[in-house]
Amino acid sequence: MSDTDRQLIALLRDNARMSVTELAQRLRVSRATVQNRIDKLEQSGVIIGYTVRLKPEAEGHRIRAWMGIAVEGNKAQAVLQALRGEPHVYALHSTNGRWDIVTELRADSLEQFDRVLGRIRLIPGIAATETSLLLSTHKV
Repeated sequence: MSDTDRQLIALLRDNARMSVTELAQRLRVSRATVQNRIDKLEQSGVIIGYTVRLKPEAEGHRIRAWMGIAVEGNKAQAVLQALRGEPHVYALHSTNGRWDIVTELRADSLEQFDRVLGRIRLIPGIAATETSLLLSTHKV
């Protein structure tokens, strides 16, 4: 991947709806070059899709948190399978270090969030958890 590809990806991360013409102007290359690079990045699987970002208050599930989960023995796959069935689990990440799994949780209220935590803590194979509410998110 070239520096131009990296710059193109950075611009698309910031605004995936930016026109090819504007991308070309910002990168100081031709429109055809930008279109060819986007096509190659999509065909090679580097770019796998585009999405919409909503401001947090416009989206449901306004309470967000990270939960670190320590798993007993070799029960990680069973715990992951159970977590996949929980509708308030937004993302699952296997990790090394203190926590075997890091999970992003979302809920509409603190009461609902409390119920979600209670259900997750009852999953067989979970040895310990630690949860931190996300207070704000900052763009990279």
